[in-house]
Amino acid sequence: MAEPPAGAAELALRARLSFAAGHFLNDLCASLWFTYLLLYLHAVLGYGHRLAGALLLAGQAADGLCTPLLGYEADRSAGCGRYGRRKSWHLAGTTCVLVSFPFIFNPCLGCKENTPQWAAFIYYLPFIIIFQFGWAATQISHLSLIPELVTSEHEKVELTAFRYAFTVMANITVYGLAWLLLNFQVDQPDRAEHLGIQDVPIFRNLSLIVVGLGAVFCLIFHVGTKEKPYPPGSLPQLEESTPLLQKEPTSSPHPLLIWKDWLLEPAFYQVAVLYMSTRLIVNLSQTYIAMYLTNSLLLPKKYIATIPLVMYISGFLSSFLMKPVNKWIGRNLTYFVGILVILAFASWVTLARQMGAEIYGAAVLLGAGSATILVTSLSMTADLIGTNTHSGAFVYGAMSFTDKMANGLAVMAIQNLHPCPTELCCPACISFYHWVMVSVTGGVAIAAIASLCCIMVWPIRIRYHGPGCGRRQEPCPGGRYCGRAGCGDAHGPARGGTLTMLSACRG
Repeated sequence: MAEPPAGAAELALRARLSFAAGHFLNDLCASLWFTYLLLYLHAVLGYGHRLAGALLLAGQAADGLCTPLLGYEADRSAGCGRYGRRKSWHLAGTTCVLVSFPFIFNPCLGCKENTPQWAAFIYYLPFIIIFQFGWAATQISHLSLIPELVTSEHEKVELTAFRYAFTVMANITVYGLAWLLLNFQVDQPDRAEHLGIQDVPIFRNLSLIVVGLGAVFCLIFHVGTKEKPYPPGSLPQLEESTPLLQKEPTSSPHPLLIWKDWLLEPAFYQVAVLYMSTRLIVNLSQTYIAMYLTNSLLLPKKYIATIPLVMYISGFLSSFLMKPVNKWIGRNLTYFVGILVILAFASWVTLARQMGAEIYGAAVLLGAGSATILVTSLSMTADLIGTNTHSGAFVYGAMSFTDKMANGLAVMAIQNLHPCPTELCCPACISFYHWVMVSVTGGVAIAAIASLCCIMVWPIRIRYHGPGCGRRQEPCPGGRYCGRAGCGDAHGPARGGTLTMLSACRG
């Protein structure tokens, strides 16, 4: 019996929740990685700024290089037996994360006080590479499932919002656990208000709890998410992947975009720059918020858990507003509103050199703005892919490549600019981390606005390999487009920066 076309019925709530659970382990590990890795290596283990930055850069570079290659391979493979190709890669990536991540937040085995730092670098590097390979495989396979599970524009937004809601829940879990562990440790007689070698058990226990909890959610994903397996050497059938485009039974199949075709599409680079800017804001602010709290604002170490917790609670609440807001004002304006909130946070940090309780208000702004721009940028990426789900993993991989490399290079640049290269902190680092927070939010937000303006002028649309005749689309009367000049059918113009192809060009 033939299955109904994809997108004919709305995805069940249980299926949406199961799908969202599939990235929970990645989100837990990413929260620890971006928020606490530099702090752990530098303030707890006592490694230098450049070594800590080099390890993070090595991880980001490994992730960035693995991501597009994994995306390309994931699009070509057919899965393991009857298991779906996306879920097969997801399972392989999850295994790599589970076996490697606990070693990153544990002291170097066999290292002593007089062990040179380069030896520690060599020790941690293999675990970081394995972790990043697994993380990339899990992320790409999970993202690539979105346009395969749903086709409606607003369903993609909703599914992405569910996914980000679980991301926020993962961060809330990590910061809540960190707060509990720090409070239990502070109650001990040898309590200390600032981080040091005595805090090694906190990060070790935190990493072990994260891995165990994430494994449970990965099991939920693999049991509850149903992916149709593809036979070896085959691609999704047109009737299943593009049901909304089949207006007439006589329509000819649309040419499928392969990875080389994406490199010729201007919209591919537009979305890549916007996604990279978004990730720079989200990841760098998450990486340096703990340094800003402890070194610039001189707050006790419990704030490295409570402030990120407030950020992600506000992000969690705002993520559920994405679907109605997108329907009301569209993708572009939704993203612009999120950027305005980020700029409000940057302005607040710039003007307030010292903050007490008001830091919680600033954290609410940063969390809400980050959630808004991240959900919207991921939805724009799904719009770019449209019905080309067979090459969706390559697109997400390429987007993630720009994100990882940019983040790694930015962190290394910031670490090399640190005014206290031989000390944990000096008076100059008080203002240093203050301006780092201003730059990674307000400065990058300006670049994101410029990228958004380009998308508003030239909306996201497949121009050179659009459906129809496989040629460059030429304008038809009324401002519409088709595969060749003079074709009677048309593709409606994209509205709000989304891909809205209405019918196929007859051959």
